[in-house]
Amino acid sequence: MRASRLLSVLLLLQNRGRMTADELAGELEVSVRTVYRDIEALSAAGVPVYADRGRTGGYQLVDGYRTRLTGLTEEEARSLSLAGLPAAASELGLGTVLAAAQLKLYAALPADLRDRAASVSQRFYLDVPGWHRGIESLPQLAEVAEAVWQTRRLRIEYRRWGNQEVTREIEPLGLILKGGSWYLAARCEGNDRTYRISRIEGMETLGQFTRPHDFDLAEYWRAWSEQFERRLYSRRAVVRLSPLAQTLVPFYLGGVGARALREASAVPDETGWVQLELPVEQGRPAIGELLRFGAGLQVLEPADLREEVAEAIREMGAHYG
Repeated sequence: MRASRLLSVLLLLQNRGRMTADELAGELEVSVRTVYRDIEALSAAGVPVYADRGRTGGYQLVDGYRTRLTGLTEEEARSLSLAGLPAAASELGLGTVLAAAQLKLYAALPADLRDRAASVSQRFYLDVPGWHRGIESLPQLAEVAEAVWQTRRLRIEYRRWGNQEVTREIEPLGLILKGGSWYLAARCEGNDRTYRISRIEGMETLGQFTRPHDFDLAEYWRAWSEQFERRLYSRRAVVRLSPLAQTLVPFYLGGVGARALREASAVPDETGWVQLELPVEQGRPAIGELLRFGAGLQVLEPADLREEVAEAIREMGAHYG
């Protein structure tokens, strides 16, 4: 552990130049006192690191010194797939491991390529969650991730929709981060299923299993997502949309609504309104989704949904009459 940290200190100074003890402590998530001890250890090992005193001082290496000790550990290599998702890596318990792996990669690059890589990180940033939610912070996530890595079965206490609690023995196959929420693809009793991590109430790690060689996580998630959308948006509504409402469809109805609008063959009338079929949820959720468009949407069919929306509008109007 300490040897890895000493290498991280060395690579930080090599890649970034002068750094203060506070800056090093923040990067490595250790105390300033630990940084002092690590600097002393590097000096004792013959690394030419020296300190500049004063308010603008810090530690740096003698000009021209470079190390080639940049080999990646197994954990660091695994973490590189999350290089664009630092928050997700942290939730999986790989935050400092990812940072160490990136340092080693930067150190191994020639100077001109290292500068280009740094400039990319300053110009492009991937922020996955939506505006109104962050990535779920789940204490059990790291343990689930470890079971995925080690191909170990889990016995979980799971809270299904409707607050029904069940016990399942599963073979965890992969983790998915969707819109800030974590999901687990797992095999249970011969069937591949999806579990939301936040609904796992408890777990126990069991013995190892043989991972199916033909399982493709990306393909599984694509097929499962399509089936989930069909189940969730099982009702169809024929509506008219104003020009403004058409621009709001991706924000209010997500990818499902955007796809319906994109694939619609309707021709706008003289005022720019279009008529198309939208997939909506069953029951009250559909009414709420449609009311978000205000006067920019008119429900034509089915008749019962049209009446439900009209009744909701009358009830709302009564509050302001």
